[in-house]
Amino acid sequence: MSILVSINCVTYNQENYIADAIESFLAQKTNFEFEILIGEDCSTDNTREIVEKYVRDYPDKVKLITSDHNVGFKKNTERIFNHSEGKYIALCDGDDYWIDPFKLQKQVDYLEQHADCTMCFHAAKIINSEKVPLGTFVRPSKNNTKFTAGDIALGGGGFFPTASVVYPKAIMENPPDCYRQASVDDFPLGLILAGHGYAYYIDEVMSVYRTGVQGSWTSQLLNGKDVNAKKIANNKDDIKTLDAYNHYSNGEYHQDVDKGIRFREFYIAICERNLREIKKSKYKDIIRELGFKGKVKYYLLFCMPSLSSRLSRLYGHFVKVKYNLLKQ
Repeated sequence: MSILVSINCVTYNQENYIADAIESFLAQKTNFEFEILIGEDCSTDNTREIVEKYVRDYPDKVKLITSDHNVGFKKNTERIFNHSEGKYIALCDGDDYWIDPFKLQKQVDYLEQHADCTMCFHAAKIINSEKVPLGTFVRPSKNNTKFTAGDIALGGGGFFPTASVVYPKAIMENPPDCYRQASVDDFPLGLILAGHGYAYYIDEVMSVYRTGVQGSWTSQLLNGKDVNAKKIANNKDDIKTLDAYNHYSNGEYHQDVDKGIRFREFYIAICERNLREIKKSKYKDIIRELGFKGKVKYYLLFCMPSLSSRLSRLYGHFVKVKYNLLKQ
Protein backbone atom coordinates (compact mmCIF):
# COMPACT_ATOMS: atom_id res chain seq x y z
CA MET A 1 0.00 0.00 0.00
CA SER A 2 1.19 3.52 -0.79
CA ILE A 3 1.45 6.12 1.97
CA LEU A 4 -1.74 8.13 2.33
CA VAL A 5 -0.80 10.40 5.27
CA SER A 6 2.49 12.03 6.23
CA ILE A 7 2.63 13.16 9.87
CA ASN A 8 4.79 16.29 10.06
CA CYS A 9 6.34 16.97 13.47
CA VAL A 10 8.89 19.73 14.09
CA THR A 11 10.91 19.65 17.29
CA TYR A 12 13.72 21.53 19.01
CA ASN A 13 14.88 21.08 22.62
CA GLN A 14 11.79 19.06 23.59
CA GLU A 15 13.40 16.05 25.28
CA ASN A 16 10.64 15.98 27.92
CA TYR A 17 7.80 15.96 25.38
CA ILE A 18 8.80 14.45 22.04
CA ALA A 19 8.22 10.84 23.13
CA ASP A 20 4.59 11.66 23.99
CA ALA A 21 4.10 12.99 20.48
CA ILE A 22 5.72 10.03 18.70
CA GLU A 23 3.95 7.45 20.87
CA SER A 24 0.61 9.09 20.03
CA PHE A 25 1.43 8.84 16.32
CA LEU A 26 2.39 5.18 16.60
CA ALA A 27 -0.85 4.47 18.48
CA GLN A 28 -2.99 5.47 15.49
CA LYS A 29 -5.25 2.70 14.18
CA THR A 30 -5.88 3.10 10.46
CA ASN A 31 -6.80 1.07 7.38
CA PHE A 32 -4.18 3.00 5.38
CA GLU A 33 -0.43 3.49 5.52
CA PHE A 34 1.09 6.55 7.15
CA GLU A 35 4.61 7.82 7.77
CA ILE A 36 6.04 9.87 10.64
CA LEU A 37 8.55 12.58 9.74
CA ILE A 38 10.36 14.25 12.64
CA GLY A 39 12.14 17.49 11.80
CA GLU A 40 14.81 17.67 14.51
CA ASP A 41 16.55 21.06 14.38
CA CYS A 42 19.91 20.32 16.08
CA SER A 43 18.65 20.41 19.66
CA THR A 44 21.12 21.09 22.46
CA ASP A 45 19.43 18.58 24.78
CA ASN A 46 18.64 14.86 24.26
CA THR A 47 15.82 15.32 21.75
CA ARG A 48 17.91 13.96 18.85
CA GLU A 49 18.87 10.81 20.77
CA ILE A 50 15.23 10.11 21.65
CA VAL A 51 14.12 10.49 18.03
CA GLU A 52 16.98 8.30 16.78
CA LYS A 53 15.88 5.50 19.12
CA TYR A 54 12.39 5.57 17.59
CA VAL A 55 13.93 5.50 14.11
CA ARG A 56 15.89 2.37 15.08
CA ASP A 57 12.83 0.73 16.66
CA TYR A 58 10.42 1.66 13.82
CA PRO A 59 12.62 2.05 10.70
CA ASP A 60 9.70 1.57 8.30
CA LYS A 61 7.51 4.14 10.06
CA VAL A 62 9.60 6.92 11.69
CA LYS A 63 11.93 9.10 9.62
CA LEU A 64 14.41 11.66 10.97
CA ILE A 65 14.82 14.84 8.90
CA THR A 66 17.70 17.01 10.11
CA SER A 67 21.01 18.66 9.17
CA ASP A 68 24.32 19.58 10.76
CA HIS A 69 23.13 23.08 11.75
CA ASN A 70 20.01 24.76 13.11
CA VAL A 71 17.73 26.09 10.35
CA GLY A 72 14.85 27.58 12.35
CA PHE A 73 11.16 26.69 12.57
CA LYS A 74 10.05 27.77 9.10
CA LYS A 75 12.85 25.99 7.22
CA ASN A 76 12.39 22.93 9.43
CA THR A 77 8.68 22.88 8.58
CA GLU A 78 9.41 23.31 4.87
CA ARG A 79 11.94 20.48 4.62
CA ILE A 80 9.77 17.83 6.28
CA PHE A 81 6.90 18.88 4.02
CA ASN A 82 9.18 18.41 1.00
CA HIS A 83 10.16 14.92 2.19
CA SER A 84 6.53 13.88 2.70
CA GLU A 85 5.12 11.22 0.39
CA GLY A 86 1.48 11.22 1.52
CA LYS A 87 -1.58 12.64 -0.16
CA TYR A 88 -2.43 14.32 3.14
CA ILE A 89 -0.35 16.18 5.74
CA ALA A 90 -1.17 15.79 9.44
CA LEU A 91 0.41 18.33 11.80
CA CYS A 92 1.62 18.05 15.38
CA ASP A 93 4.46 19.98 17.01
CA GLY A 94 6.86 18.08 19.26
CA ASP A 95 5.41 19.43 22.51
CA ASP A 96 1.80 18.47 21.70
CA TYR A 97 0.28 15.01 21.20
CA TRP A 98 -2.85 13.14 20.14
CA ILE A 99 -5.22 11.35 22.52
CA ASP A 100 -7.57 9.47 20.19
CA PRO A 101 -6.15 6.41 18.36
CA PHE A 102 -8.78 6.84 15.62
CA LYS A 103 -8.10 10.54 15.04
CA LEU A 104 -6.41 10.12 11.66
CA GLN A 105 -8.94 7.57 10.44
CA LYS A 106 -11.88 9.86 11.26
CA GLN A 107 -10.35 12.86 9.54
CA VAL A 108 -9.11 11.04 6.45
CA ASP A 109 -12.49 9.30 6.04
CA TYR A 110 -14.15 12.70 5.88
CA LEU A 111 -11.58 14.19 3.51
CA GLU A 112 -11.76 11.20 1.17
CA GLN A 113 -15.56 11.42 1.06
CA HIS A 114 -15.72 15.21 0.58
CA ALA A 115 -13.35 16.40 -2.15
CA ASP A 116 -14.36 20.04 -1.58
CA CYS A 117 -13.11 19.89 2.03
CA THR A 118 -9.58 21.28 2.07
CA MET A 119 -8.84 21.23 5.80
CA CYS A 120 -10.08 19.05 8.64
CA PHE A 121 -9.53 19.86 12.30
CA HIS A 122 -10.96 19.10 15.74
CA ALA A 123 -11.03 20.26 19.36
CA ALA A 124 -8.10 20.10 21.78
CA LYS A 125 -7.76 20.39 25.52
CA ILE A 126 -5.13 22.67 27.01
CA ILE A 127 -2.61 21.38 29.54
CA ASN A 128 0.48 22.88 31.13
CA SER A 129 4.05 21.67 30.78
CA GLU A 130 3.46 19.13 33.58
CA LYS A 131 0.38 17.63 31.88
CA VAL A 132 -2.02 19.33 34.28
CA PRO A 133 -5.33 20.04 32.47
CA LEU A 134 -6.21 23.74 32.70
CA GLY A 135 -9.92 23.09 32.25
CA THR A 136 -9.93 25.01 28.97
CA PHE A 137 -10.26 23.89 25.37
CA VAL A 138 -9.69 25.09 21.83
CA ARG A 139 -13.23 24.50 20.64
CA PRO A 140 -14.72 26.94 18.12
CA SER A 141 -18.11 25.21 18.01
CA LYS A 142 -20.22 22.75 20.00
CA ASN A 143 -21.18 20.95 16.80
CA ASN A 144 -19.47 19.54 13.72
CA THR A 145 -19.25 22.64 11.54
CA LYS A 146 -18.04 23.90 8.17
CA PHE A 147 -15.90 27.04 8.37
CA THR A 148 -14.77 29.46 5.67
CA ALA A 149 -11.56 31.40 5.31
CA GLY A 150 -13.56 34.40 6.53
CA ASP A 151 -14.29 32.61 9.80
CA ILE A 152 -10.59 31.93 10.26
CA ALA A 153 -9.75 35.55 9.44
CA LEU A 154 -11.96 36.58 12.34
CA GLY A 155 -10.83 33.81 14.68
CA GLY A 156 -7.07 34.02 14.08
CA GLY A 157 -4.42 31.34 14.51
CA GLY A 158 -5.89 30.30 17.87
CA PHE A 159 -9.15 29.38 16.14
CA PHE A 160 -7.86 25.88 15.44
CA PRO A 161 -5.25 23.72 17.24
CA THR A 162 -2.25 23.09 14.98
CA ALA A 163 -2.02 19.49 16.26
CA SER A 164 -5.53 18.84 14.92
CA VAL A 165 -5.00 19.82 11.28
CA VAL A 166 -5.04 17.39 8.34
CA TYR A 167 -5.05 18.75 4.79
CA PRO A 168 -4.33 17.76 1.16
CA LYS A 169 -0.62 18.26 0.48
CA ALA A 170 -1.16 19.45 -3.10
CA ILE A 171 -2.68 22.76 -1.97
CA MET A 172 0.56 23.87 -0.30
CA GLU A 173 3.03 22.60 -2.90
CA ASN A 174 3.62 26.17 -4.08
CA PRO A 175 2.46 28.44 -1.23
CA PRO A 176 1.73 32.14 -1.84
CA ASP A 177 3.63 35.07 -0.32
CA CYS A 178 1.09 35.53 2.48
CA TYR A 179 2.32 32.19 3.80
CA ARG A 180 6.02 32.45 2.98
CA GLN A 181 6.43 35.91 4.50
CA ALA A 182 4.41 35.38 7.69
CA SER A 183 6.36 35.04 10.93
CA VAL A 184 3.92 32.40 12.22
CA ASP A 185 2.68 29.62 9.91
CA ASP A 186 -0.60 28.37 11.32
CA PHE A 187 -2.75 31.46 10.71
CA PRO A 188 -1.95 31.93 6.99
CA LEU A 189 -2.05 28.16 6.51
CA GLY A 190 -5.63 28.03 7.78
CA LEU A 191 -6.66 30.98 5.59
CA ILE A 192 -5.16 29.45 2.45
CA LEU A 193 -6.51 25.95 3.02
CA ALA A 194 -10.06 27.02 3.88
CA GLY A 195 -10.05 29.45 0.97
CA HIS A 196 -9.61 26.57 -1.48
CA GLY A 197 -12.81 24.92 -0.26
CA TYR A 198 -13.84 24.82 3.38
CA ALA A 199 -12.51 23.74 6.75
CA TYR A 200 -14.46 20.98 8.48
CA TYR A 201 -14.45 20.95 12.27
CA ILE A 202 -15.09 17.70 14.17
CA ASP A 203 -16.35 18.48 17.67
CA GLU A 204 -14.28 15.84 19.44
CA VAL A 205 -11.27 16.42 21.70
CA MET A 206 -8.59 14.34 19.99
CA SER A 207 -5.35 16.18 20.86
CA VAL A 208 -3.80 18.32 23.56
CA TYR A 209 -2.18 21.72 23.33
CA ARG A 210 0.64 22.02 25.84
CA THR A 211 1.15 25.59 27.07
CA GLY A 212 3.95 27.08 29.15
CA VAL A 213 6.70 25.05 27.48
CA GLN A 214 10.01 26.87 27.71
CA GLY A 215 11.10 28.16 24.32
CA SER A 216 7.68 27.68 22.68
CA TRP A 217 6.08 30.49 20.69
CA THR A 218 3.36 31.05 23.32
CA SER A 219 5.87 31.08 26.15
CA GLN A 220 8.05 33.62 24.37
CA LEU A 221 5.02 35.82 23.68
CA LEU A 222 3.54 35.81 27.19
CA ASN A 223 6.65 35.81 29.35
CA GLY A 224 9.79 37.83 29.92
CA LYS A 225 10.20 41.54 29.31
CA ASP A 226 8.10 43.74 27.01
CA VAL A 227 5.12 41.37 26.87
CA ASN A 228 2.92 44.25 25.74
CA ALA A 229 5.30 45.11 22.91
CA LYS A 230 5.35 41.46 21.82
CA LYS A 231 1.54 41.36 21.70
CA ILE A 232 1.46 44.54 19.63
CA ALA A 233 4.08 43.17 17.21
CA ASN A 234 2.18 39.87 16.91
CA ASN A 235 -1.07 41.66 16.03
CA LYS A 236 0.73 43.84 13.50
CA ASP A 237 2.07 40.65 11.88
CA ASP A 238 -1.49 39.30 11.73
CA ILE A 239 -2.64 42.49 10.02
CA LYS A 240 0.10 42.10 7.39
CA THR A 241 -0.95 38.48 6.87
CA LEU A 242 -4.61 39.46 6.44
CA ASP A 243 -3.72 42.24 4.02
CA ALA A 244 -1.60 39.82 1.99
CA TYR A 245 -4.34 37.17 2.03
CA ASN A 246 -6.91 39.73 0.88
CA HIS A 247 -4.72 40.40 -2.15
CA TYR A 248 -4.08 36.68 -2.77
CA SER A 249 -7.80 35.82 -2.64
CA ASN A 250 -8.84 38.83 -4.75
CA GLY A 251 -10.92 40.13 -1.86
CA GLU A 252 -13.25 37.10 -1.77
CA TYR A 253 -13.63 37.36 2.00
CA HIS A 254 -12.87 41.08 2.31
CA GLN A 255 -15.66 41.85 4.79
CA ASP A 256 -14.44 39.28 7.32
CA VAL A 257 -10.79 40.08 6.60
CA ASP A 258 -11.41 43.80 7.09
CA LYS A 259 -13.21 43.10 10.35
CA GLY A 260 -10.34 40.86 11.47
CA ILE A 261 -7.93 43.71 10.75
CA ARG A 262 -10.08 46.22 12.68
CA PHE A 263 -10.21 43.89 15.69
CA ARG A 264 -6.43 43.62 15.76
CA GLU A 265 -6.11 47.40 15.41
CA PHE A 266 -8.51 47.72 18.35
CA TYR A 267 -6.40 45.29 20.40
CA ILE A 268 -3.25 47.27 19.59
CA ALA A 269 -4.97 50.48 20.72
CA ILE A 270 -5.89 48.74 24.01
CA CYS A 271 -2.27 47.64 24.53
CA GLU A 272 -1.04 51.15 23.71
CA ARG A 273 -3.72 52.68 25.98
CA ASN A 274 -4.75 54.92 23.10
CA LEU A 275 -8.20 56.09 24.19
CA ARG A 276 -8.64 58.45 21.23
CA GLU A 277 -8.15 55.52 18.82
CA ILE A 278 -10.46 53.20 20.79
CA LYS A 279 -13.31 55.73 20.64
CA LYS A 280 -13.35 55.80 16.84
CA SER A 281 -16.66 54.79 15.28
CA LYS A 282 -15.08 51.96 13.25
CA TYR A 283 -14.72 49.92 16.45
CA LYS A 284 -18.34 50.23 17.64
CA ASP A 285 -19.35 46.81 16.32
CA ILE A 286 -16.18 45.25 17.79
CA ILE A 287 -16.99 46.61 21.27
CA ARG A 288 -20.66 45.65 20.99
CA GLU A 289 -19.80 42.03 20.19
CA LEU A 290 -17.30 41.59 23.05
CA GLY A 291 -19.99 40.74 25.61
CA PHE A 292 -19.68 41.37 29.34
CA LYS A 293 -16.68 39.10 29.97
CA GLY A 294 -14.83 40.46 26.96
CA LYS A 295 -15.41 44.04 28.03
CA VAL A 296 -14.12 43.29 31.53
CA LYS A 297 -11.04 41.59 30.07
CA TYR A 298 -10.18 44.51 27.83
CA TYR A 299 -10.96 47.05 30.57
CA LEU A 300 -8.41 45.34 32.81
CA LEU A 301 -5.91 45.11 29.98
CA PHE A 302 -6.35 48.83 29.26
CA CYS A 303 -6.44 50.20 32.81
CA MET A 304 -4.35 47.64 34.70
CA PRO A 305 -2.20 45.59 32.29
CA SER A 306 0.11 44.29 35.02
CA LEU A 307 -2.87 43.15 37.11
CA SER A 308 -4.33 41.39 34.06
CA SER A 309 -1.10 39.40 33.62
CA ARG A 310 -0.92 38.52 37.33
CA LEU A 311 -4.52 37.29 37.36
CA SER A 312 -3.78 35.05 34.39
CA ARG A 313 -0.75 33.51 36.15
CA LEU A 314 -2.73 33.16 39.40
CA TYR A 315 -5.45 31.22 37.60
CA GLY A 316 -2.86 28.80 36.21
CA HIS A 317 -1.43 28.26 39.71
CA PHE A 318 -4.93 27.69 41.15
CA VAL A 319 -5.71 25.03 38.52
CA LYS A 320 -2.45 23.19 39.28
CA VAL A 321 -3.14 23.15 43.04
CA LYS A 322 -6.70 21.94 42.49
CA TYR A 323 -5.52 19.16 40.17
CA ASN A 324 -2.91 17.97 42.69
CA LEU A 325 -5.51 17.90 45.48
CA LEU A 326 -7.90 15.84 43.36
CA LYS A 327 -5.14 13.30 42.65
CA GLN A 328 -4.56 12.67 46.37
